Amino acid sequence: MTTDKPASAELTLEPIDVRPFSTLVQAVSARPSTEPMTRSVPGSSGALAMKSSFDFDGAMPPPRRTINPARLAARRAELGLTHAELADRVGVSSRMISFYEEGRHTPTPARLEQLAAALGCEVDALTGTRRGQETLVDLRYAAGLTLERVAELLRASQAGRELCVSASKISALECGRPVRGRHWQDPEATGRLLAPLAKAYGVPIRMVLDAWMRTRGDEPAPVPGNKQRQKPSRIALATWESLNERQQIYLGEIMRDDRMTETEMWMRRVQRLPVPRAAEWRKVPLTLKAAPSVVGYTRLQERLRRSGVHDPGAGQTVHALERRRLLMITEDTVEHPAVGEVGRVLVEITRRGRAAARAGLGEPREPDPAAHLLSEWLWGVLARVAAAEPIGLEDDQLAGRSLFFIGVGYRGRSGGRPSRGFVDSVPVMAPGDTHVAEYRWRLTRLGRRHVAEYLDVYRQLYPRALTIGLDALAGDMP
Repeated sequence: MTTDKPASAELTLEPIDVRPFSTLVQAVSARPSTEPMTRSVPGSSGALAMKSSFDFDGAMPPPRRTINPARLAARRAELGLTHAELADRVGVSSRMISFYEEGRHTPTPARLEQLAAALGCEVDALTGTRRGQETLVDLRYAAGLTLERVAELLRASQAGRELCVSASKISALECGRPVRGRHWQDPEATGRLLAPLAKAYGVPIRMVLDAWMRTRGDEPAPVPGNKQRQKPSRIALATWESLNERQQIYLGEIMRDDRMTETEMWMRRVQRLPVPRAAEWRKVPLTLKAAPSVVGYTRLQERLRRSGVHDPGAGQTVHALERRRLLMITEDTVEHPAVGEVGRVLVEITRRGRAAARAGLGEPREPDPAAHLLSEWLWGVLARVAAAEPIGLEDDQLAGRSLFFIGVGYRGRSGGRPSRGFVDSVPVMAPGDTHVAEYRWRLTRLGRRHVAEYLDVYRQLYPRALTIGLDALAGDMP
C-alpha cells in the first residue's frame, strides 16, 4: 500500500556534519550573538527556529576544565596500564579512555576525580594547572562537584539564599560573565558567599578568594567578613592565675623584653641594616655564665632586678615556666671582651606564654589576621618582591619556606594546600633573546592585585613592615 505525497513536501536528507566537536563550538561561537540558531526545513514556507537549550548571554563560555591528554597518556604508560585496564578501574569503556587521550572528549568532574584516583595522582597532575594558579572552575572540578550540586550546597546557606544562587549563576561566575541578580555587584554580599564556597570545595577561604580574583580580575574583590577583636581566652587567663607572683613577674618582663627586641629589629629594617631571622632574635639573653662583676647584667636581668626578683632562684623560676610550655630555654656561647668565650642562657616566650601574659596584664587578645590576609612574615616577603618591581628580585634573594606559601607551583607538604601564587620565577632573556640570562622573582597578576587591594589594611595591621614605594604599584592596577 502506497501513499502519494505532494511534490512540495518531498523529504530530503541532508549530509551529517562530521566535524570535530571543538570545531563546531568555534563555529557556533563565531556566529553573531543576534543571529538566531535556525535551520530551514525543506518544503516549509519559512525557516523553523530551533531553540537552543543553552543561554550564553550573547557569548560562548570558555570550555570547562579539561584534561591534558599528554599527561593522562604519560601517567598511564608510567604505571604500565593498558587502555582496558585503566577503563576497568575507572568504570568506563576502553574506547572512552582513548577519546580522553586523543582530546576528543572531556571527563566530567566526578570522572576526572576517578581518573586521578585510578592513576594514584592528584587532579591537577592530569589537567596541567600549576599550583597557585587555580581558578573557580579548578576548585569545583578538584572537588568533583557539578554546577547543580554546588548551587544546592550554597542555597543551604543564608548568603546563597540571599544571592538566589543557581547553576546558571555559578556557571556565569566561573566563566567571568556578568551574574544577573540582586546583590551580585555588592562586594560585601559576595564576600559572605566565600565561606559556603570554601566549605563546599573543602578548601580554605583564602583559596576561594584568590581563585575568584583570578577568574574575575576586572571586578572589585569580594570583601570577607572581619574578625572581631576578642577578649583574652579563659584558658590563657586560667594559666596566668595558676602562676605564683614571682612567675608572673618573670613572664611579664620576658614578654616586654621580647617586644623591645622586636622594635629594635623594625628600626634596623628602616635603616636597611641586616636583620637576623625571627627564630634567632626572639631568643632573649637571660644571663651570661660568668661573674656579673666581670661581664655585667643582661637587659632582662636589669628588668628583674628593678622588680626585686633577681636572685639565685632565677633558674628554678624559668625552668618552672618552661615545664608549663610558657618558655623555651636554650644555650649558646658568645665572645665577651673581658673574658673571651662565655656561655649564655637564652629564653624565648611561646605563643601560649604570650597569650597568658597578655591575659594577666589585661591586654586584649591579639587578633589573628583575616583568613585572606598574610601573616606579618609572609607580608614582609611579598612587600620585598613588590618593592623590586618592575625589575624583580634576584633569584637567590628569595628562598626558604615562604615560597611554599606564596610561590607559583609550590605546595607546603604532600597533600597540603597549594601556595597562593603571588610570586613567580620569571626568566630574563639575554640581549638578542639568545638564551635565558637569569631568573628573577616577580609579582603575578594576582600578587599585584593583592598588594593593591589590601595595602592600607596591611599598613594598619603590621605598621612596622616596610612598604615604601608600594603606593605607586597599587596605583598602576586597573
